[in-house]
Amino acid sequence: MNRRGIYQEIAWAMIRTGLLGYGGGPSAIPLFRYEAVNRYRWLDDEEFAHVLAVANTLPGPIATKMAAYLGYRQAGFPGALFAVLIHIGPTTLAMVILLGLLAVFQRSEVVKGMIAAVNPVVGVMLGLMAYEFLQKAWRGLGRWVGSLFIVLAGVLLVGYDVNAAIVVVVFLAYGLVHFRLSEFLSARRRATRPPARDGRSQEIQPQTAQVSQTSD
Repeated sequence: MNRRGIYQEIAWAMIRTGLLGYGGGPSAIPLFRYEAVNRYRWLDDEEFAHVLAVANTLPGPIATKMAAYLGYRQAGFPGALFAVLIHIGPTTLAMVILLGLLAVFQRSEVVKGMIAAVNPVVGVMLGLMAYEFLQKAWRGLGRWVGSLFIVLAGVLLVGYDVNAAIVVVVFLAYGLVHFRLSEFLSARRRATRPPARDGRSQEIQPQTAQVSQTSD
């Protein structure tokens, strides 16, 4: 694809994620995933999950970090700058225009109803994305270990109010150790496994001997 086509894809993806991401950064994550993974296939699900995890460990709004990475992924530093500007541009302009009407709309029941109607849709989208990530965790770590880590993450984030960046870094470190350990144990089992006996050849040999004796 030529450079113009790449920038057109980035522009349309960032406009949609910027205008439809009601409720802040987390509500835009399913939109980013749809644009990057499903619509344009810039990334696969696994890489998107890795990028999202790393972005959560860094300060700043998650939506602008995702926009910058996707733009950089497609067109380098100019693409990153372009993606961020296009992502925040329409909503920034709308905010400036509507700022003068804020006094009128801040108590409007119509606006409150619109936001309330959008919230269930955002919740379902986040739930579907979370379920797909859980399936990937079960496939990678196993169902028992993956479920244990889900509970542990919930306890740390909700029960003890641990910073999300700390939890992500700790889990990333364990994931590295887990897969290295799994590869080491698998290689060791293959090295210590006794060679398989060829029972078929042993069965054929007596039959061959009997045939030779009969022919004699």
